[in-house]
Amino acid sequence: MSIWEALAVFAAGIGAGTINTIVGSGTLITFPVLLATGLPPITANVSNTLGLVPGAVSGAIGYRRELKGQTGRVLRLGTAALLGGLIGAVLLLALPSDAFDAIVPVLIGLALVLVLLQPRIAAAVKRRREQTGTEAHPDGGPVLLVGLLLASMYGGYFGAAQGVLYLSLMGLLLHDTLQRVNAVKNILGALVNGVAAVFFLFVAEFDWTAVLLIAVGSTVGGQIGAKVGRRLPPTVLRGVIIAVGVVAILQLTLK
Repeated sequence: MSIWEALAVFAAGIGAGTINTIVGSGTLITFPVLLATGLPPITANVSNTLGLVPGAVSGAIGYRRELKGQTGRVLRLGTAALLGGLIGAVLLLALPSDAFDAIVPVLIGLALVLVLLQPRIAAAVKRRREQTGTEAHPDGGPVLLVGLLLASMYGGYFGAAQGVLYLSLMGLLLHDTLQRVNAVKNILGALVNGVAAVFFLFVAEFDWTAVLLIAVGSTVGGQIGAKVGRRLPPTVLRGVIIAVGVVAILQLTLK
């Protein structure tokens, strides 16, 4: 890896850590950059997963105020996230490499659709609650657990827009502020990345230079996201995610 490639990976780690803390979808930044350095898709994915763990922890620490009073909720939802993340990691290595090459562009495309629809989903949830006069289940119930299990399977497999999935599900099924829901999202992301990374350590090949660069960058980004990232215009942030995601799709389909 050249010095310029290393700087690009480090910068991508900062961007991913920041975006993951605020919304999710940081993988849409780091993954195409790793591909551009010449890493095979699966090696890039597992290296990215391990590298983003410190950033997820950093973001969760930055949101510690919003986590107060949510210990029980985090334990319940975290169990589903851990199980789903492990299943997704196993599927990543169990499926043939050709299958991964074919599936990832589709997953990124779905992730971009979720990023685009996030404001509409939030508005629809708000209107539904106002019209029906009902409140969401305080813990989300079995529906939320199943939804988070599936979202975490996707997160363990690839992870782009995983945070958006979490925010959409919890925003729909929990009666709480967005900031408190986002704090839980950061914990769930850390758990999924963590359990997938531990699994990959024993069975997959990493590029340790990429892991280290992303780990340091995403840790810095996690603090940025927790402190000032929430003040960024959502439209601008969404546009950056979509632009990088399109680059990733083109790189995977045209190579």
